[in-house]
Formats: sequence, structure tokens, C-alpha cells
Amino acid sequence: MSHELHHFSMGMWVFFLAYLTSVVGSYVGLSCVRQSFKDERKNARMWWLAMASLAIGGVGIWLMHFIGMMGFAVPGSTIRYALAPTLFSIVLAVGATLFGLWVVDSRAGWKTRVPRGVPLAVGGLVMGLAVSFMHYSGMAAIRIRGTIDHDQAFVVASVVIGIVASTAALWLAGVAERLVARAAAALIMGCAVVALHYTGMAGVNATVDASAPEPAGQTVLSLLFPAFVIGIAVLAAPIAALLLAPNREDRLREAAVAQWTGENDDLVEAHAAPVLADPSHRVDGYGTDGHDEKARVKIFPTGLQQRTRAGDMTGRDRQPRDAGGALRQ
Repeated sequence: MSHELHHFSMGMWVFFLAYLTSVVGSYVGLSCVRQSFKDERKNARMWWLAMASLAIGGVGIWLMHFIGMMGFAVPGSTIRYALAPTLFSIVLAVGATLFGLWVVDSRAGWKTRVPRGVPLAVGGLVMGLAVSFMHYSGMAAIRIRGTIDHDQAFVVASVVIGIVASTAALWLAGVAERLVARAAAALIMGCAVVALHYTGMAGVNATVDASAPEPAGQTVLSLLFPAFVIGIAVLAAPIAALLLAPNREDRLREAAVAQWTGENDDLVEAHAAPVLADPSHRVDGYGTDGHDEKARVKIFPTGLQQRTRAGDMTGRDRQPRDAGGALRQ
């Protein structure tokens, strides 16, 4: 016999906490994606995408799911969670997000060989199916005194929402450059993830068997405590990296310095060539106190040459001298 289920048994604050968690994870993840698009180093781009997948998939999707499950109750039965399917669900969420972000990476070489829009559609499809599968693998971890099944119409609806939401998330990841745009994108992604979760939950049916033994496994709170700790650590790493990452002005300044350095390196080589080619070369106005030891030559970007004795590099005794070594007046 199907029993009445409660989805907000602990109050509506669970719903708002789940939504807020999804928004925060999505915003941090989108910010990491934008940094990956700006970074020219391949390894650095992959690190940014990995942090984005942990923030979006691990916090914005998976942690949101289990926060929402705090309000799930089946009257007449305790609820426990099997550990293996639970761990598999988080791996699936993070892996699917990483794959989707990699597909829409603007510098993926294979994208030039397919029509425009195909990478986004493929990434959204695969990510949406995987995220939906994550939801139902998490639901498969539930243990009650009885059985749980799902209404197929709600399953299909939740999968469609997952695909649309994933496609929208990947598209927003590529266009949400400004802070306001990323914030709006994170709010939309949060709505989509929460909609997927509660659409799937609306199709859940439970049959309680009073003669069945008490279920074995973990309580939702025992899973959430370490999940919250890990989630904070997962968000702390990309947030710190985002704070330390150079902004647009810094990148322009670094580019200008690199250009100036390159130009002056050419000038240094041009001035240094005759000095290095002729060991007896001397700069007029500076003597060696009659000694034959080699003098060191420093070439400045302006072309100014200055020679100091090999035995005295501290700055002393650098006054101009005549050919005999006497100080000029």
C-alpha cells in the first residue's frame, strides 16, 4: 500500500537552504569557468575546470540534493542510506560536470570540425543525463521498511529538466563574464537544479511493510555533516584561487611589461655584441688601476655601458680616471 510522503518535514527552511547551496556552488563554478577561458596555459585551464566541476557538481548539485533529502520522511518507517550508491552519485555528478565543461571549452581542437552548437548540445545532453542519473542513484541509496518506486512520467520530466538545465548552465558558463551576469546565471542554475530534484521527488511512491526489519545504513545527517565540511573545503580552494587570480587590468599590465622587456632584450643584445666579441674592449673614462683582470660590463636598456673592476663590485672607486689610472680632476 502506497503511503503519504513528506518532502518538507523539517520545514521550508530546508528548501531555501538547498537552493542557496546550489546558487553558491554554481556561482563559484561559473567564476572558475570564466578564468579557464582567460588562461592561456593548458594545465591551468584544466585546473580551473576541475575546480568548477567540484563547485557545480559537488556542491551545487550533489550537496543540494542531500540537503533537500533532510526534509524527506516516510511515516511509519525510518530512512537510511547505503554508502556505496551515495559515493557513486557524487563521483557521477562531478565527472559529468567536468565532461560537459570540457566539451564547451572554447579551445578544444575537435570543435573546429563540427557545426557550431553541436558541442553545447552534446555537452548539455551528456551532463543532463548524468545529473539525472546522479539523482536517481542517490535515491537508490534509500533504505526503508518497504520499497520505493518512481512514476515514469515524473522521471521523464526530471530528465528533460536536467538536460535543459545542463545545456543552459554550459551556455551561461561561456557568456556570463561580468559579475552581475554570473550572479544571474547562478540564480537560474539554482532554480533548475532544485526543479529537477523536486520534480523527481514528486514521482516517488513508497510502500511500507511493517513486518520488514529496520533498514541498515547511514542517516541523512550523518552523511551531511562530513559533506558540509568537505563542501566548505571544496569551495574554499577555488574562492582563494579566484581572489589571487590576476584581473583584466593586471593581465594588460603584464602584457605591456612583457612587450617592453622583449624590446629591450633586443637592445641589450645589440649593445653587448661588440663587448663580448672583443675581450680587450674598454669603456672610455674608466680604468682598471693598472691591473689586467677582466672587467665586468653591465648593459642597461638605454644602451648605457658601465664597467667596474672584477675585484671591486661594491660601488667603491668608480670615479673616472685617466689612462694612467689617476683620478680626473
